[in-house]
Amino acid sequence: MTDSTRAKPALRTPEFVALLSLTTSLTALSIDAVLPALRDIGEALAVSEAKDTQLVVTLFILGMVFGEIFFGPLSDALGRKRAILIGLVLFSLGAVVAMTAGSLEQVLLGRIIQGIGCAGPKIAARALVRDQYEGPAMARIMSFIMMVFILVPMLAPALGQLVLTVADWRSIFFVFLAIAAIVAAWLGLRQPETLAPERRVRFSPVTILANGLLIARHAKVMAYTFCAGFIFGAFLLYLSTAQAMFLDLYGIGDTFPLYFAILALGIGIASFTNSQLVMRYGMHRLSVIALSGVVVLAGALFVAGLLYDGVPPFGVFMTLCFMAFFCNGLLFGNLNAMAMQSLGRVAGLGASMIASISSLVAVVLSVTVGRFYEASVVPLAAGFLLAGCVSLALVLAAHRSKAGDI
Repeated sequence: MTDSTRAKPALRTPEFVALLSLTTSLTALSIDAVLPALRDIGEALAVSEAKDTQLVVTLFILGMVFGEIFFGPLSDALGRKRAILIGLVLFSLGAVVAMTAGSLEQVLLGRIIQGIGCAGPKIAARALVRDQYEGPAMARIMSFIMMVFILVPMLAPALGQLVLTVADWRSIFFVFLAIAAIVAAWLGLRQPETLAPERRVRFSPVTILANGLLIARHAKVMAYTFCAGFIFGAFLLYLSTAQAMFLDLYGIGDTFPLYFAILALGIGIASFTNSQLVMRYGMHRLSVIALSGVVVLAGALFVAGLLYDGVPPFGVFMTLCFMAFFCNGLLFGNLNAMAMQSLGRVAGLGASMIASISSLVAVVLSVTVGRFYEASVVPLAAGFLLAGCVSLALVLAAHRSKAGDI
């Protein structure tokens, strides 16, 4: 089916992009806004091992793994809007659990619940885009969404830092509640449902299993899914160690949000660049170029880390990371669009499986490599280098696959 035969969004493109950006940005907001508060959480809750506060980030992603399994089929059965609203309710419940916590374990429980709920907006919004666009047009819309969405990781740590100047870490979760309410109201009032009743798939374990096996056996979809997982895993590794790395290696504390935003800007610029180039050069070619860049830049950071005993000059670190994040920005929209491209009638379940599997891969990579962090950039560089090499091989293999659409 071509773009011309698809129903166009009832909302004008700028509002559609803004709404979907805010909806999907709950994921980045929930991760990045708590980064400045990790040490405060550890101190307030008497956490004995500082590395354990990394779990505030990684267990949120783990919660999404389980939520993503559920919300894809739910959005295929009930529609995209209902799935998003159900997710927002669970997300808000998790925020309440975390903000009232008296122990790290309760915070982590709240984060898992938040992650499960956040999967609803993440998955159903992606399927909502797939309902209306395909191919390079879908990648272009996803790049526009990423371009706006990137403002969140740029500003979220500063938001968290601002909250900490006037209140304690618990107030950050109150901010999550307020933003979830705004998304629910905007979505409910302005965005029409995109999945017609006659196109819905009954929520049946047998049907889900059958369609899931069909997707899992699709070589091209799985290759792009694992590729997305490795790339996200490397970025998650950075997110979970960023605050400690800036403080331990370079003595940067209060100005951490500024440098975090500078690096995030690289992703934002790349997302805009991708939206301009993807229609001309295609998703595959841009992805190969970007992955090659990740390999080269991660290798350079790895060598610099070894030469300077784990702490290369700050300018070298920032330059190489900025360029690597630019390459990542070219990848995020393209990899997800290429993974979704072969999915049609099972877009919700497909988005669910793609996100769940890629998130699980990301968590395993991040937690495994993150445990090797000992005041050095070498583990971060090694994680990016591993992710780049494996992902490049997967993209090249997927491009050669003759698997057709589902």
